[in-house]
Amino acid sequence: MTGFAPSEFKARVTRAQDQMQQAGLSALLLTTEPELRYFTGYLTRFWESPTRPWFLILPASGKPVAVIPSIGAALMAQTWIDDIRSWSAPDLKDDGVSLLADALTELTPESAQIGCPDGHETHVRMPLADLRHLQSAIGTRRITGDRGILRTLRMVKSDAEVAKIRAACQIGARAFARVPEIASVGTPLDQVFRRFQMLCLEEGADWVPYLAGGAGQGGYTDVISPATQTPLKPGDVMMLDTGLVRDGYFCDYDRNWSVGPPSASVRAAHALLIEASDAAFDQARPGATASQLFHTMNAILTDGGEGTDAGRLGHGLGMSLTEWPSLIPDDHTELLPGMVLTLEPGIAVNDKIIVHEENILITEGAPEFLSPRIGSEIAEL
Repeated sequence: MTGFAPSEFKARVTRAQDQMQQAGLSALLLTTEPELRYFTGYLTRFWESPTRPWFLILPASGKPVAVIPSIGAALMAQTWIDDIRSWSAPDLKDDGVSLLADALTELTPESAQIGCPDGHETHVRMPLADLRHLQSAIGTRRITGDRGILRTLRMVKSDAEVAKIRAACQIGARAFARVPEIASVGTPLDQVFRRFQMLCLEEGADWVPYLAGGAGQGGYTDVISPATQTPLKPGDVMMLDTGLVRDGYFCDYDRNWSVGPPSASVRAAHALLIEASDAAFDQARPGATASQLFHTMNAILTDGGEGTDAGRLGHGLGMSLTEWPSLIPDDHTELLPGMVLTLEPGIAVNDKIIVHEENILITEGAPEFLSPRIGSEIAEL
């Protein structure tokens, strides 16, 4: 299960170009890893280096055109892209800007509007000075927003994309099932983190770019701090939240364990989290909104205790660890078949918190758990 057939990318290009025509855009200019990979299949970890910019032009008709550093040309040639224009990078005087301007001038009319993703969860991955130089080098053409086209496309996954997310979730499930092998009373939390990543790799992950969690008596204080060397103690609640990657697609869900028998308050809090997650799952059908899922979970959490200040109770998932939409009160995005979401309720327990997360697929009818659903009883180490 590696990559996609060219037909997958052709379908994405067709959908994008249909929306571009409606929006009056002559091209899309894409600069980030998921944007380039979405239309090309170009998968490499070389993006970890911030030195070189990478560009992809999607014209109003025809195939995308890659304008990339020469170091990436051989790999790009293995994709379905055949128009690859490259330069020797880094170039301190002209790092691909002239080459990109020439390509945009060739591919678009003088009055063109060239769309660049500009909403939440987007950025332009090139120096600001080069972006300004580019705008001046393309004459009367204007770089504008993409009218939300990339967001709209990426929110709804194809069956082939869902298969990759499902595979990532299954890898996560196998790794989570093996946590008792690596965690017990006296095990330092940072050792658990390192060994859990090893389990993910053993079970088939390509890499584990995200692992968060925490541990503490009766809960934890946050879910993003680096792991400490503090040994696990009876009465601790430990959580691991993994964003592992399989063939370019993420899973993103967590599991909690009680170290020794859980207290009554921990047992009740965990059961309430599962109740909230299950309620949102039951509601997650076409026509419901991201906001409605938030309110469903929040009502259960705040009726039985106090919610957390996480800002949202879930989000989209796919080529990136977090994608549109956000499960917040003001996001009224309508759910559509093919969307993959996380459900992520959290609750305060005395001065600590406990968070639960699942990954689900929106279908034409009832939703599907991509991460294996767990029961209301917290697991015990």
